[in-house]
Parts: sequence; C-alpha cells; structure tokens
Amino acid sequence: MKARTVRRVGGRLASLFASLLIALTLAFLLGRLSGDPTATILGPMAPPEQREALRHQLGLDLPVVVQYLDYLRGVFTGDLGQSLQFYQSNVSMIADRLPYTLQLVGAGMALALLVGVPLGVLAATREGTWWDRGASTLALLGQSVPVFWFGMMLVVLFAVQLGWLPAGQSGSPRHLVLPALTMSVYPMAHIARLTRASMSDALAEPYIDSARARGISAGRVVWRHAFKNAMMPILTIVVLQTGILLSGAVAVEYVYSWPGLGQLALQAIQFRDFPLVQAIVVFGALVFVLLNLLVDVLHSIVDPRVR
Repeated sequence: MKARTVRRVGGRLASLFASLLIALTLAFLLGRLSGDPTATILGPMAPPEQREALRHQLGLDLPVVVQYLDYLRGVFTGDLGQSLQFYQSNVSMIADRLPYTLQLVGAGMALALLVGVPLGVLAATREGTWWDRGASTLALLGQSVPVFWFGMMLVVLFAVQLGWLPAGQSGSPRHLVLPALTMSVYPMAHIARLTRASMSDALAEPYIDSARARGISAGRVVWRHAFKNAMMPILTIVVLQTGILLSGAVAVEYVYSWPGLGQLALQAIQFRDFPLVQAIVVFGALVFVLLNLLVDVLHSIVDPRVR
C-alpha cells in the first residue's frame, strides 16, 4: 500500500512538473514571438546602433536556447527579471498588485459559495419542481452571460443610473461590491450546477432511504449525510475555480479599473514588456500547479480510498 502511494504521489508530482514546464516554455516562446521590444522602448525613429546596444543589454542577441536556459534558471531561483516599462523588479511589482487581486478573488469566491451551494442543494432536494427549473435556469444564465458585459451593465445600473456604488477603482469596501459580484457570476453558476448534480446522486443512494427510515430529520439527512458525501467534487471545483479567477481576472479588472494583476498584465502586453508578461504567466502557472496539488491532498484527506 505504501509503495502504491509513493508511486501515485511521484507520478502526480511528475505530471504537475511537466505541466509547469510546458507553461513556462509557452510563456517564453510567446514572449519572443510578440516582436522586438526595443522598437517599443526606443521608438520607431531610434538608430539601429542604439537598438542593437539595447538588444545586447537585454540579452536578446544571444542564441534562443541560451536565452531559454537563462530564463529557466531565473525562474527556478526566484529571479523573474525586470520590467522593460517600469524599470522595477517583476517580483516586487507582482507582490504589489497581488493583494488587490486576492481581495477581489476572495470576495467573488465567497459570494459564489454563499449563493451557489444553497441554490444547488435547493434544486436537488426539489428535483422536477419549479424551484429546480428556476435554479437550473439561473445557473445556466450565469454560465452563459459574458463577464465583461455583465460588469458593464452593473456599472450602468448601480453607478450611473442609481448612483449607489462607485463605478470603478479601489479604496473602500463599497468599491469592491460590483467587481466581486461580477467576478462571482461564473463560479457561482458552475458551483450551483455541480452541487445540484452531486446532491441528486447522493440523495438517490440507499443509505439516504435508511436514514429517513430511522426518523432522522430532513435537514440532517440533506446536510449531514447527503451533502457530506457530495462535497468532494464541489471542493475540487472551488479550488480549481479559485486558480482560474486568480490568473484570469483580466476582464473584471479592466472593466472596473481594478489595480490588480490583470491590469498589470494588460499594461505589459500593450507595451510588449515580455519579461513582465512572462513573470505574470509564470506566477499564474505556479498558482495553478499548487492548487492542483492542494486538490490531490484534499482528496486523500476527505476520501481515504484515494490514498
């Protein structure tokens, strides 16, 4: 059993490392294919000698293989380089913007859980009724509506028309309401649909009939027996959705001018600041790999059969 566990853990770690290496390689190649950054830094009228000197300074005149190995060495030693636009360490810039994105993702995911889980349980416990159809339709709408469009509609309604909330930027908790609501829509719908499916399966199991036959209250049967056994896929999707939100908050941060990693990534792409783009991609890949590892650990804790 121990050898099997070691093999499983080793295989999973190798798989995660391969995924990380592929993501790092793609980030490097896309950065090199995005064009010559010296044209953006020096402008189109700069003389060739000046561009060549800058290319030498940035190490862009080295063979691509050497650049790639230097890049990997930097990543694995914690050196993600320096921004070509801001002239600051990429690590410090990511560290400055990360709290804003974490704040947004945390609030969005909390909203998604608070609404999505009860909505899914409600649909599963009233399967085939109007409650079920209403909750399922609402979840389907949440997954279908484009996030940027939904965000702009919220701004028009609550900031422009009613004047209840700020239209963008960060500062007070009021600034967080609309971005967090926009951020929560897709994961909320996903969690609700998954909860409904998992709970429907759990409620059809024989041990649920046995619990009801023993006179256990309906609420206890649902939350203590059915939900406990249905929570593993929900937990998995919550962790994975958190990773997706962390690395994909670009649309929401753009709509609300939220000063997080998404805004930083957009600025880096606009100015062809490929070291900064690479650093953000590396950070996103690392987060995603670590969250996948966390899912595996949670699986082994909650379900002993996968140990």
